[in-house]
Amino acid sequence: MKRYGFGVDIGGTTCKLGLFETTGALLDKWEIPTNTANEGASILDDVAASVEAKMKEKGIDKSDVAGVGVGVPGPVDNAGVVHKCVNLGWGQFNVEEALSEKCGMKVKAGNDANVAALGEMWQGGGKGHSNVVMITLGTGVGGGIIIDGKIVAGSHGAGGEIGHIMMDENETDACGCGKKGCLEQYASATGIVRMTKKLLEADDRASSLRQFADVTAKDIFDEAKAGDVLALEAVDALGKMLGTAMANIACVADPEVFVIGGGVSRAGDILTDVIKKYFTERAFHACRSTEIALASLGNDAGMYGCVQMLLE
Repeated sequence: MKRYGFGVDIGGTTCKLGLFETTGALLDKWEIPTNTANEGASILDDVAASVEAKMKEKGIDKSDVAGVGVGVPGPVDNAGVVHKCVNLGWGQFNVEEALSEKCGMKVKAGNDANVAALGEMWQGGGKGHSNVVMITLGTGVGGGIIIDGKIVAGSHGAGGEIGHIMMDENETDACGCGKKGCLEQYASATGIVRMTKKLLEADDRASSLRQFADVTAKDIFDEAKAGDVLALEAVDALGKMLGTAMANIACVADPEVFVIGGGVSRAGDILTDVIKKYFTERAFHACRSTEIALASLGNDAGMYGCVQMLLE
């Protein structure tokens, strides 16, 4: 008999929902707006209503559903308590209990980056492994650490916040978190743009990057692939920072594989090659052969991971 599960990835603008078989097959996916009015008071009601509507549409009984997994953009501890989601307007409360009361089913909750890591471990770039570190390179740098198939959430729900590892004590610009010198300031899309702009100001060499009024991370990687020297230097600087941070992470977590996702990962081999160069150079000898793979589930990774949490 088929068993089903719902994966719900709650973002600041939309909630991505998926109906899965517990084998990992995605049967249907859709989105609803995230209503952040009144401190996000109606978000879980909207999710519960959407899940119930889909069950009715598909003729699925609650007894055939393993539950609802939820990913949220903020720290979540092992008891299902979310510790402030600024983008949603949420403070501290038990999201598992709250949603379970509304939909009458088992609910498991996790941080969005952590559940994306679970998704990639289950059906994506980390498939076949149970010790995985996922790194998401987008506007910021997120992460998820999985040991023996379990998310390492930590005692404050901050396990995997690798974007805020301090990399440069001489940094003068502040990170979004308020600290200075965080990995996120160098290895994110905004980070490589920031570094590139500084490089262009400080170096008068000719560069195709100067043609862009407002250069993007994609522009930088594209020009690096075309051989532009300053673009290559910017990509190298990102690789050095990220490869160094990953070498340090490997000393603590010793994963079988690092999975690189997020928008920046679309750069492909030019990114993974430079990361591998610095990782191999700086990693503890026992960790040097750690695999570095690209994520493969894209924006669906969180939904997959939400369902995987239900299978524990």
